[in-house]
Amino acid sequence: MATVSPSWAYTLQLPHDPRAPGVARATLRTVLAAHDLTQLSPTAELLASELLTNAHLHTRGPYALRLCAADSGRLRIGVWDSDPTVPPVFDAVPAPAEPDAEHGRGLHLVRACADAWGAYTLSAARGGKLLWAECGSEPDCQWGSLR
Repeated sequence: MATVSPSWAYTLQLPHDPRAPGVARATLRTVLAAHDLTQLSPTAELLASELLTNAHLHTRGPYALRLCAADSGRLRIGVWDSDPTVPPVFDAVPAPAEPDAEHGRGLHLVRACADAWGAYTLSAARGGKLLWAECGSEPDCQWGSLR
């Protein structure tokens, strides 16, 4: 009988291509199904989409999606890109987006819907930054905090 480790991680390297975020979301759904975590799909896809879109829009090079098991049924989603600048919304309490703004809400959504989030710059050897967010078995998107 095969033994399945409760600890796992997957990394998907992505080219700077407009189709890459969609490929990454499809991979995310496959990983969640393989680990019987499909109940996390709505929140996990939202978090991944916002982090991936941020990487695609604000960098020119490749980026990567990292999915790993966190504590008891939780998922950590990380997105690496080559720009070492951490967006201000991850460092402090962000100013709300203007009501008629067409951009600027993505990372606010991450903060509102993730159970935990963070960012850090990587060593000079690897370069860039990693933005991450976690979601658990109980969806907890605080839509009221987006206003």
